[in-house]
Amino acid sequence: MEFLAPETADDVVEIVKVALANEAPLAVNGNRTLDGLGRPVTATKGLSTRALSGVHFYEPSELVVSLAPGTTMRELTDLLDQNGQELAFEPIDYGALFGHEPLSGTVGGMVAINAAGPRRIKAGAARDHMLGFTAVSGRAEIFQSGGRVMKNVTGYDLSKLMTGSYGTLGVFTDLTLKVLPKAEMEETLLIRGLDEATAVRVMTEASGLPHEVSSFAHLPAGSARNLDEPYRTPDPVTALRLEGAEVSVTKRKQDLTQHFKGIGGEFDRIAPAHSRAFWQALRDCRPLANRQADIWRVSTAPANGAAFIAALCATEIETIDCYYDWAGGLVWLTVDIPASRAATIIRDALQPFGGHATLIRADANARTTVPVFQPQPPALAALTARIRTSFDPERILNRGRMRDDL
Repeated sequence: MEFLAPETADDVVEIVKVALANEAPLAVNGNRTLDGLGRPVTATKGLSTRALSGVHFYEPSELVVSLAPGTTMRELTDLLDQNGQELAFEPIDYGALFGHEPLSGTVGGMVAINAAGPRRIKAGAARDHMLGFTAVSGRAEIFQSGGRVMKNVTGYDLSKLMTGSYGTLGVFTDLTLKVLPKAEMEETLLIRGLDEATAVRVMTEASGLPHEVSSFAHLPAGSARNLDEPYRTPDPVTALRLEGAEVSVTKRKQDLTQHFKGIGGEFDRIAPAHSRAFWQALRDCRPLANRQADIWRVSTAPANGAAFIAALCATEIETIDCYYDWAGGLVWLTVDIPASRAATIIRDALQPFGGHATLIRADANARTTVPVFQPQPPALAALTARIRTSFDPERILNRGRMRDDL
């Protein structure tokens, strides 16, 4: 496939105009690190944003950065590191799952999929940190929303609509994001030996305590065997992350240990030197990344995570590997049956609890024949189609990426 590389917003407009005139759909991407995510795109040419690169505005004291969508996550991360700042929602890096170099994806791709990490339950996702953008629609028209500060967002908040649209509504040409200072330190309290139901109860209870736990995860027995030392272990571990000033972290860790001392687990810790790497590994699905199996991502209410897995274990599926993030609200899992059958079983098991199951990694044939994203109720599906028509009536941009009819 031929890939076009516009260098300005006007170049993008011209490319979309030509595509419209020729009725030729475009595959929109950056460094192609997310090509395996979502359904395969139906397109005759590609539109790469990689040449739309660079930081337009960064003022650390204002906690805001404006940059082009083709800027790599490595470039942005290094820039923020120099000033002791970060994207608080710590977006997932799919490099481990799809075989790419770490942080080689683009900022535009990160926003397009509404990426998030273990702090999701506290800090939100990409859409919660978007201040504004400029983009080109499937009508070949430039449009924008928001600005450099939150108070500039007026009327319809298109930033939230565009974030998570997988490039089906428009091609970003400029993005403005909120950034935050990194915590002075972080440490992770571990509780070893809890079963999944008890672990989820502990995590959901901890999320309601005044100890400001910023991330909550549980790895069942064996799930941590693919992690690096010093946190590789065959034991089930429940992890609670604490961030902030050192004296505060120390006190909150002591209080949490005292609060949960009667649950029966063995208490341990991941020291500050290793805590961030541990959570990055969970963020990027490294416990499951090297499995030769499809990978699913299930989102449900935190208290229902373990109950959903218990229901799934009662089905015909014999082997389930999983771990829990977001206090049990996010379950990463692999199963031993093809996606064509797994999709029905997983979504049927999830139905009583509410939520959605997404096929994150599978071969192109499976992603073409199986609904990658949770099928929407008819009314919501119709609304989604109307929104798509408003921005891209001819389905020029990333046709088929999210649904076969869109």
